[in-house]
Amino acid sequence: MTSNNPQTREWQALSNDHHLAPFSDFKQLKEKGPRIITNAKGVYLWDSEGNKILDGMAGLWCVAIGYGRDELADAAAKQMRELPYYNLFFQTAHPPALELAKAIADVAPEGMNHVFFTGSGSEGNDTMLRMVRHYWAIKGQPNKKVIISRKNGYHGSTVAGASLGGMTYMHEQGDLPIPGIVHIAQPYWFAEGGDMTPEEFGMWAANQLEEKFWKSALITSVPLLPSRSRVPVA
Repeated sequence: MTSNNPQTREWQALSNDHHLAPFSDFKQLKEKGPRIITNAKGVYLWDSEGNKILDGMAGLWCVAIGYGRDELADAAAKQMRELPYYNLFFQTAHPPALELAKAIADVAPEGMNHVFFTGSGSEGNDTMLRMVRHYWAIKGQPNKKVIISRKNGYHGSTVAGASLGGMTYMHEQGDLPIPGIVHIAQPYWFAEGGDMTPEEFGMWAANQLEEKFWKSALITSVPLLPSRSRVPVA
């Protein structure tokens, strides 16, 4: 972005020289320079050029209660002074993690009583993939490992997260998806429905899942349900 602010240009130079930005064309980014976000309040951001921006994405879907909340800053400062960090490995725990786990369990659906903390959604999805596969392995069904996802879905940018997602350009960056992850069409009638009505397209999209499920079940030797329970495939 064109700037008359010397500090903006200085920060953009630092970006060009030292920062690897995610999901970016680095040549293009170097030519135009990143937008430099300097402060925020409520649902608004300000950049180094003084522009006020409505943050419709809430950070990256992780600032659900807005910016500049004094009570969060105070709680963080208090905790940083008491115990800024300790891991949860080696049979240890600490009060903030335990209290937060209970708070989450209290509002979670019935039966979801335990929380595993991760640093990001990508890491959470990687953990889920390992956990569910290990679960079926110790239950005596190690071949029950196929996961069905949607084309153009986004589930993170780690190896497993990007594999679970259905973005082909991410798959091209590292021989993805990893084995055991398959994809079906997205239920996007507006762009892909063709001559079908929304109802017809919805049934077609549902049947893509039906067909892929049965193919995956046969491949992995998963016990099949009685045929009468299946949705007819057009």
